[in-house]
Amino acid sequence: MKQIKNVAIIAHVDHGKTTLVDQLLQSSGTFRANEEVQERAMDSNDIERERGITILAKTTAIDYEGYRINILDTPGHADFGGEVERIMNMVDGVLLVVDAYEGTMPQTRFVLKKALDAGVTPIVVVNKIDKPTARPKEVVDEVIDLFIELGADIDQLDFPVVYASAINGTASLHQELETQQNTMKPILDMIVSYIPSPKILDGALQFQPALLDYNDYVGRIGIGIVKRGSIKVNQMVSCVRLDGSIKQFRIQKMFGYLGLKRIEIEEAEAGDIIAIAGLSDISVGETVCEIGKEDALPILRIDEPTLQMTFGTNTSPFAGKEGKFLTARKIEERLFKETERDVSLKVEKNDNESWIVSGRGELHLSILIENMRREGYELQVSKPQVIVKEIDGIKCEPYEELQIDVPEDYVGSVIEALGNREGTMENMVNHETQVRLLYTIPSRGLIGFSTEFMTMTKGYGIMNHTYKEYRKLASNNVGKRKNGVLVSMENGKSTAYALGQLEDRGVMFIEPGVDVYEGMIVGENNHDNDLAVNVVKGKNLTNTRSSSKDHTVVLKRPRLFSLETALDFIDDDEYVEVTPVAFRLRKKILNTAERKKFDAKK
Repeated sequence: MKQIKNVAIIAHVDHGKTTLVDQLLQSSGTFRANEEVQERAMDSNDIERERGITILAKTTAIDYEGYRINILDTPGHADFGGEVERIMNMVDGVLLVVDAYEGTMPQTRFVLKKALDAGVTPIVVVNKIDKPTARPKEVVDEVIDLFIELGADIDQLDFPVVYASAINGTASLHQELETQQNTMKPILDMIVSYIPSPKILDGALQFQPALLDYNDYVGRIGIGIVKRGSIKVNQMVSCVRLDGSIKQFRIQKMFGYLGLKRIEIEEAEAGDIIAIAGLSDISVGETVCEIGKEDALPILRIDEPTLQMTFGTNTSPFAGKEGKFLTARKIEERLFKETERDVSLKVEKNDNESWIVSGRGELHLSILIENMRREGYELQVSKPQVIVKEIDGIKCEPYEELQIDVPEDYVGSVIEALGNREGTMENMVNHETQVRLLYTIPSRGLIGFSTEFMTMTKGYGIMNHTYKEYRKLASNNVGKRKNGVLVSMENGKSTAYALGQLEDRGVMFIEPGVDVYEGMIVGENNHDNDLAVNVVKGKNLTNTRSSSKDHTVVLKRPRLFSLETALDFIDDDEYVEVTPVAFRLRKKILNTAERKKFDAKK
């Protein structure tokens, strides 16, 4: 009987989970000596690597001193919290990674709560111990406070602590920096001696997928743990569906994990974390059983979406110039393919040319748009809207818990801005020159806040938020943009002469020589109304010499947008046009005269 340990690594964004997994893989001797392994090897797609965040949970396994240790690297971001919750059903222990300077953060709380609720055994890893500002003793106290606050029992409170620097590949059981050894053995030994092995139940097969994957050859793949019994390739099994019905199918392929590879296996036993293919529409939370011995496991909860936006085909005059996939059929195929892999995403048809896509937050949806853009799709998307629900006859909207860390100088302006967005202050703590603010705020109030917050704190502020609950709808003006926009009234190329004359009207978004169309947003107005402007006007040349020599026009730098800042900026009557080459902001009604008529009716 092989020895198995199943652990998940949980932490706040950027506290070093994925780097730690790299080091555990390296120091367990899972890789050959000549095998090249890139940094943060678990973050496999481009966006994860660029942003340094884990978007989808990853499974890996290492062999260490006769044990097979299955490790799940989980996302730290609240938008992907549903994954963390389901993973807790697959593991018996967690490594809680905490930054030796930042200490416990909102997502630390969020992921730890999920782990304690599931009753798994925790080990605390204080990471980044080599930071000059590290304060390991206080951080461990903060972790103990957090455990108590979240209602941990006596056994859970008696957690061991390992101190590490994942980036340098060192670890030790003592907090003094000089005790660090050049190995991850202390952590691996702790997993082997402290985390319980999976409970093996007697009885017929039970396997429950907690995560999904997809590939074009075998379709949907269910990833989960074999709770009891054994399972073989080509075996006929039955699946107890979410609605209670039963469907029989044949296991076409089965995969296990070792290092960074998914390896095909012939059979698996209770306690193994595996992936199976064969049922094209297998879903999270269903139970695969032996035929005639159907016994369903409790259904796993999937977090409800809280935010939605409209995705549509690109209708701007530039449609089709920059992308490969433009048609409604292609976009619809791509959106429904995403729902095969991502259970928190919902797609509904709105009309023939647009779809309502609902997800867990702005990051969740913007990553989907960014992936589509890179694959060559052209589309237009609307402003994100929160999903309003009726609970006991009262209209309710999602609220979030917001934690902000800022230098003292900026506290006043941050408090004022959050007050305007209907935020309620819960707590305020001073720590040397830094202040930590805790707020409860409608999710609507956070749409568009991050850009304003970064400008307000000159980039020194840090904000983190997690979904809290649905509450009564706040007032209508939460999160509305204060200023109007400058909208092009002509088609053509922008000129330095025209832009120079408009500079005192507001902030421009474009440079000279950019192709523009009627209805495209070219700047932000200083006032609260929209203004139609001509940015393609050239200078009238006469044959009379000017008495004062013409000066070269020197323009201020335009404001540039990333996808997130563009989505934050637009209003309800605007779209972001997304192509592989550019993001453009535009009005829904492009014709200036028609738009004025429509606005007058309002």
